[in-house]
Parts: sequence; structure tokens; C-alpha cells
Amino acid sequence: MELGSILQFLENKSILVTGATGFLAKIFLEKILRVQPNVKKLYLLLRAADAKVATHRFHNEVIAKDLFRVLKEKCGTNLNSIFSEKTTLVPGDISLENLGLKDSNLKEEMLKELDVVINLAATTNFDERYDVALGINTLGAKNVLNFAKKCNKLKVFVHVSTAYVSGETPGLSLEKSYRMGETLNGTSGLDIDVEKKVMEQELNELQAEGATEDEIKLAMKDLGLKRAKMYGWPNTYVFTKAMGEMLVDDLKENLSVVTIRPTIVTSTYKEPFSGWAEGIRTIDSLAVGYGKGRLTCFLGDLNAVIDAIPADMVVNAIIVAMVAHAKQQSGNVIYQVGSSLRNPLRYSDLQDYGYRYFTKRPWINKDGKPVRVGKINVMDSMASFHRYMAIRYMLPLKVYY
Repeated sequence: MELGSILQFLENKSILVTGATGFLAKIFLEKILRVQPNVKKLYLLLRAADAKVATHRFHNEVIAKDLFRVLKEKCGTNLNSIFSEKTTLVPGDISLENLGLKDSNLKEEMLKELDVVINLAATTNFDERYDVALGINTLGAKNVLNFAKKCNKLKVFVHVSTAYVSGETPGLSLEKSYRMGETLNGTSGLDIDVEKKVMEQELNELQAEGATEDEIKLAMKDLGLKRAKMYGWPNTYVFTKAMGEMLVDDLKENLSVVTIRPTIVTSTYKEPFSGWAEGIRTIDSLAVGYGKGRLTCFLGDLNAVIDAIPADMVVNAIIVAMVAHAKQQSGNVIYQVGSSLRNPLRYSDLQDYGYRYFTKRPWINKDGKPVRVGKINVMDSMASFHRYMAIRYMLPLKVYY
């Protein structure tokens, strides 16, 4: 697809982005404003009780980020007026019907004006509370879709999921939809309405028993993992995202739907500049632990592929897919956005890259001294891991058996 046709499509379009303070949403916002300043309006939905809270969150969690420095250099003093003219903050909550919108005038404006809806809102914690994950990743997807279906001139609905809805199933993961009630292990009986009732019943019982907030949180986390593993998914995150996909596909009716499934999303490759990340995400924790000298061994297969994809490439895929299917008839097209086939990243690469990087640019500890790292030991079996730990910490092997 030619860049010119993409920019032409974006001109004078109104787009709703949910999860506006999220990692990918910020990169999407920056990209659109930088490459197509003639976009009509970006409606940014973020969880907030009112416009004042939404504005505070937007300024502190979005605009203040270094991500926007290229745009600031390009626009100079006009940047604030661009944000004011091209963005509209939408206080809401996707876990509620009609996205929790309280401003009826803003709601009617959006239903009349929106050309595209992009659902980027999600909780990505693997062991999230079941009530929270179900509300955002599953029922939230349904609520955003239902809102999109009410829009008068909507051209496409983009739902951002994860490639790991396929769980830990070996082999080739196909770009196909999940049918309602389909499970990874063949267990029958998965019903999203039942899952909601199970969650609510457990929550009500805990509250009736006078459980503390910490006890409720732990119980809800345990429930999510239990329900996920019952049907073959490894954690609450991918389980609730898979159920969200089921609802989107089942309820789409005549809407043109695109589902984007990225793999492990990492820092930017080159837009707006290379290496921008936010916090410690996904595999970043391994790099930080190794750089600080705390991670000395790792259990895994050096030849195994770890599928990572830069965040700006994911955003580019979202934009291109959005434009490509904006004029399509009803349907649900799925794109998995990863690197494992065309440019595989192996654990041996991570071992080599980490050693070279932190040898050249060592982590500086609290005392102002550089942390010296050695090449990380990668164990190929639990037995070898146990032996390593016993030798390193002078513990008897029976501790591990």
C-alpha cells in the first residue's frame, strides 16, 4: 500500500482510540499527528471520572512523555494548539455500557462523526484479578464493539489483541477466529456469561465474609488463573483476551472488523526515534535484572525463538490494516504481527546482545560504580538448573528435589 493513499485516507477522518494513556496508544497518537496533521479529530478515551481528571492524566501520562519531542521540534509553539484542535478527551470506562460516557452531547457527536474505532484498552498483567481482566479485556471489547455499531458512518473497527491467545500450543499459529466456547484443550463448557457469574459469585461471597481487600485481590487472581488453566490457557491475560476476541467476532454483524495480534511488544525501532520505551515491559525485566548483576542464569533453549516486535511496527500495522479494510464488507480479518518467521530472535541472540551491551555500557549502581556482568548461563533442563543453583549457593541438591 502506498504511503500517499494512507495519508489521504487519514485526512479529515475522526478516530476513537480507547486506552489512550497506554503504550501503543501514545505511539499511535504521535504518529498520526506527525504524519497527517489534517486528521479531523482524535477522540481519546481514558479512564477518568470527569474532564478535569482526564485532562490531568493526559498532560501527565501522555503529552509530558519524551515520545513527543520530535513532534514538539516540528511544531514548536503551535503544539498545544494542535492538541487542543485535533484531540478531544473522552472520560469513560470501557468496562461499562456506552463506555461509561456521562456527557450526552459528546456521545452524540461521536456517534455522528466517527469513521474509525480502535480498541487499544487492555490490562496486560498475566495474573490480573479476574474481575478486572474480565471487565476490561473481555466485556470491555464487547462494549467498545457495541458502541462502534451505533456509529452512523463507521468504516472499520480495529481490535488489538495478542498473538498469545493461542496459548502454549506448539507449531504454527493460524490467523483464525475463535468460535464462542472454543477452548485450547478441548474442554467443553466455556460460556462467557457463566464466567461472569462465577466471578461475581466468588466476589460477593468474599465480601459477605468480610474479607480484606488484599484477601479479595489474591482470591480474584487465583480464580483467574484457575479458570484460564481449566480451558487450556496459561494465564488470565491471554484467556480474557481470547474471550474478548470471541465476543467481537460473534457480535460484529455487518461491521468491517480487523483484529491485530502482536507478539511481545518492545521499544520503538525508528519512529519517532529508536529505543523509546515506557517503564519495564515484557522482556525488559530480563535485561534490567541482568544489567544489575542479579540475573546470572536462565532456563531455556538457546535455539528457541522469542517473538518480539517493535512498538512502532505494530502501530504501522494497525494503520495500514485500518485503511486496507475501511471499505470492505462485513467480516473479521486477523493479522498476527511478529518477527519469528522473517527475522527470528533467538535466546542465544539475547545472551550475546546483553553481554555486549552491558559490557560496553555497564549499569551504574547506587554507589556510582559500574556493574560488571558475565555471560549469562543458560540451562537446558531443570536438572542442570538445580545443579547450578546448588553449586553457586552451596546448597544440598536435596533442597531442589
